Amino acid sequence: MKFGVVARRDKEAALKLAYRVYDFLKVSGFDVFVDEETYQHFPHFSVEDVVKLEDMDVDFIIAIGGDGTILRIEHRTKKDIPILGINMGTLGFLTEVEPNEAFFAINKLIEGDYHIDERIKLRTYLNGENTVPDALNEVAILTGVPGKIVHLKYYVDEGLADEVRSDGLIISTPTGSTGYAMSAGGPFLDPRIDGVVIAPLAPIALSSRPMVVPATSKIDVRILTLTRNVILAIDGQFYTYLTPDIEITIKKSPRKTKFIRFSEEIYPKYTLKIKKKF
Repeated sequence: MKFGVVARRDKEAALKLAYRVYDFLKVSGFDVFVDEETYQHFPHFSVEDVVKLEDMDVDFIIAIGGDGTILRIEHRTKKDIPILGINMGTLGFLTEVEPNEAFFAINKLIEGDYHIDERIKLRTYLNGENTVPDALNEVAILTGVPGKIVHLKYYVDEGLADEVRSDGLIISTPTGSTGYAMSAGGPFLDPRIDGVVIAPLAPIALSSRPMVVPATSKIDVRILTLTRNVILAIDGQFYTYLTPDIEITIKKSPRKTKFIRFSEEIYPKYTLKIKKKF
């Protein structure tokens, strides 16, 4: 088995744990690689084991950090590599174990005592071209000027779903339904449901409410605001400005995120973290 190790770069404890995990796997006889940015912030790994995250070709990635670390991996790796998340973040919705459980979890992974939890992603097309990363959590179309609304129309499978004047529009996967979309009033979507949440962000009209549509839907968004900047945000990690004439289409991606899980239970973990968040 080949392992990749990726750590949160701004937390020394995460970098030190990453090195301990790396050393443990090396001593156990496995091929282990670490991404360049982790190495740059903690240059104690063997140089010959350092690779770009985009070039990481392993069987599993051990992510030591929070949700941002996992999203960084997802946006930059070219293959759907299963991820074991060790929480060194705040809430860690996407992570599986706490730091004190790290080596117990890694041993279970080595022994094959785990299952793969696959999560859908969203793919965004701008004027028919896919030039931005897939979203594990959400695609957000946002006003580029704080305090100023953006005027949008959005369609589901060619039919007009709503016309909104708001701070933006969030299109979320079930995984992302506990994040930005929930803060905008959207529902928690069980990750086993093949659906997508569409949630207007602070709309002027009280009739503009979040909705859930099948994940197979094609969602088209048109910008009607002509005089203000509009921003496309993917998972809070990737941003780009949009021009008013651009055609935005969002579909279910052919790729999926794969997580290493040790329990089939969903609700105890999710409800506890949602309560901590809110």
